[in-house]
Amino acid sequence: MNPLKIVTTVLLFLCFTKANAQYDLKKTESWLADNTNEMGGRSILMVYQNGHIIYSHSVNQMNLKQKMATRLVARRQGKPADFDAYTPSSRLPIASCSKWLSAALVMTFVDEGKLKLTDTVGQYLPVLSRHGKGKITIGQCLSHLTGIKAPAIRESLEEMKDVKSMDDAIENIAAMPMEGEPGRVFHYSSVGLQIAGAILEKISGKSFETLFAERIAGPLNMKNTDFGKGKVAQPAGGAISTPEDYINFLVMIMNKGTFNGKRILSESSITQMQVNRITPDVKIAFSPAEAGNFGYGYGEWVLSKQVVSSPGLFGSFPWVNNDKKYAAFLMAFYLKNTGRNERYLELNKLVDDTVAGKH
Repeated sequence: MNPLKIVTTVLLFLCFTKANAQYDLKKTESWLADNTNEMGGRSILMVYQNGHIIYSHSVNQMNLKQKMATRLVARRQGKPADFDAYTPSSRLPIASCSKWLSAALVMTFVDEGKLKLTDTVGQYLPVLSRHGKGKITIGQCLSHLTGIKAPAIRESLEEMKDVKSMDDAIENIAAMPMEGEPGRVFHYSSVGLQIAGAILEKISGKSFETLFAERIAGPLNMKNTDFGKGKVAQPAGGAISTPEDYINFLVMIMNKGTFNGKRILSESSITQMQVNRITPDVKIAFSPAEAGNFGYGYGEWVLSKQVVSSPGLFGSFPWVNNDKKYAAFLMAFYLKNTGRNERYLELNKLVDDTVAGKH
């Protein structure tokens, strides 16, 4: 090897070691060891701060029951079961973590002036107007304030398996009942982002998957993240990603829209996404139990004035702390959500204390 390259490598290693010397991660590792069994038996946590990954640790303690469940899911998907530990490049469905990605994609069109958050959906999708839903706005689609009474999330996922086109998906949404005035009822579901995704396809002439690849995945070097190869993209929950990819997205959010010196979203869009839209005059028709009393912006939960997140049905938990300037992603795969909110908050505080040097 070139002597100069050797010196450079050594210097980089020393700088990395020195940068991480301030972090005591033993309690974080203990937490993962204690909680991973309740999170499907496997997990990985990555934390980014000060320009690099300061923590990456995985746990694999799958029991026989969890391995049997994993084997069953793999068989249904027509692929071999994987029992290996998660790594930064492990690729898994991330469910509602997708919402954050999709909302960001919509905001690229807002930044370019091709859409306004106040635009009504009827001007792009006339079928919604014919069913009394034309006055819903793009902003309301991104914040679950459409007023549409959507079926339960798992029921929606089952129904989407039979949908053959984006037009069919919108026809189904158009036929759903209303449960209140748009902007006045919060109902966490997939319908708003599905409408927004259909509008993006309509005004661009491109598929949602192509737009995501061009505008988000490509610029953020998310090489292993996509919305699948199905007939119809599911913007609210269809993404597959890896910890190292999703961290890049979170870094962009943390850096107010920039990544590696390149602007992906305007700072104004980042700010708009993080404004809590669940105001006192909004009725909550449905919110996941694990959401607690969190607020909601565009595609993301507002945990506090400084912390935003978009957890998924399968247990993955991404978040950004704007105050302490770090981003983190916990990947897991499990459906039992008992105690999930408490775990999220415990881990959030633990990492907060770690990056603040309180351990």
